[in-house]
Amino acid sequence: MCFSATASFTAGAGLLVVGGIALIKAKTIPQYVLACIPILFAVQQAMEGFLWLTLSHAAYAPWTDLTMYLFLGFAQTVWPILVPLSMLLFEKDPGRKKILLVLLATGVLAALYLGYSLLNFKASARIEEHHIRYSLEFPFQSKLLRGIPYMLATAISPFFSSHKLLRMLGWTLVISYVVTAIFYTNYLTSVWCFFGSILSMLILFIITRQNSGNLKPIPVAKLFTRP
Repeated sequence: MCFSATASFTAGAGLLVVGGIALIKAKTIPQYVLACIPILFAVQQAMEGFLWLTLSHAAYAPWTDLTMYLFLGFAQTVWPILVPLSMLLFEKDPGRKKILLVLLATGVLAALYLGYSLLNFKASARIEEHHIRYSLEFPFQSKLLRGIPYMLATAISPFFSSHKLLRMLGWTLVISYVVTAIFYTNYLTSVWCFFGSILSMLILFIITRQNSGNLKPIPVAKLFTRP
């Protein structure tokens, strides 16, 4: 979370509650996978909370690298795989399933690249302007170039779902990314997770609506039309 250790731990606790409720309400394998996202967001927030402590208290400084790499490894390797996978598990349309398989493969490649880079190249974190700024000295220094596969997997894959509410996940991810990139350019990795709470509430709403029988597939022609 972008403000403090307290904010991170508080957000993590809230996300854990939302995820727990979503798991209780889930009835199918795709729903269980989707319900895991808020819980994993909670774990990620706890990791960054501990990183805040190591960066702001000298007594915890020896743990800085461990907590930083745990957070970055989680943020950069889990989501580009889990998000398209969850969309794929929900999908019934053969054409859309093929597209989602391609996006899942893209996410796997992005996760492998980012994971390899974390293990083999320098990364650092520091507190700056009430945020954590991560510096990643990876190959392909263009953030746009290395960010495209990640974004395709995490933010674009929901747009290919047959379900309108699942597509809303894509809109939430894209809008939150654009807002963060514009106003918090240097703190994108940390601040973008702030919107995890909105995403998690939406996931709970989707599972609840689906089990009430109100979530229906939409025609291919309306894939990118307004709800």
